[in-house]
Amino acid sequence: MKLSLAFYHLALLYSIVSCTTQMPHEKGNFRSAELVELTQIDPSLKLDIRYATTNNFTGQRVYRQPRAFLQRAAAMALAQVNQKFKQLGYGLVIFDGYRPWQVTKRFWDITPIDKKKFVADPKKGSRHNRGCAVDLSLYDLKTGREIEMPSGYDEMTERAYPNYTGGTVTQRQMRDLLRAKMEAHGFAVYPYEWWHFDYKDWQQYPIINIPFEQIK
Repeated sequence: MKLSLAFYHLALLYSIVSCTTQMPHEKGNFRSAELVELTQIDPSLKLDIRYATTNNFTGQRVYRQPRAFLQRAAAMALAQVNQKFKQLGYGLVIFDGYRPWQVTKRFWDITPIDKKKFVADPKKGSRHNRGCAVDLSLYDLKTGREIEMPSGYDEMTERAYPNYTGGTVTQRQMRDLLRAKMEAHGFAVYPYEWWHFDYKDWQQYPIINIPFEQIK
């Protein structure tokens, strides 16, 4: 769901005059970040990086490059999920993976208060910022068409909930199939977004703010 232009301008003004949120300073022993490009791990993964276009809830191009990354362990697990789906005639389509912290802050600043549960608080950081969260769906290998789910990607309504009981039977079945396969490989669904999955070891990685352009 795209924000209205008027609201965006109001949110932008608020973000300018509000207190500046600083990137969290975490304590603890974290694993060294090892971000890998998903298409290098599994070239058959389909990318639809919405934030590199204007086709996203902000209505703006957020990323300069249409790329997707995860920590290596999460990327390897995701590739295994993709192979399982191929046996059923489907493939994974990736909307987003690792997200620099600055982008999380930007999302927070422009999202209405009543929709904040759909975005991460930059004071705490996002699991996307740790390279351990992925937004994705399914597509048909024969037709190349994305599979219909109860809601669209980044839709900020109850239809996005993974336990939403509306929509068609087929839409719910495909949503639940995606969840089952992801959970079987160490991922957990986010309570408000059927497309968002966190990898099991996300707490072991630090919040990072590396632009895509600097990732080799």
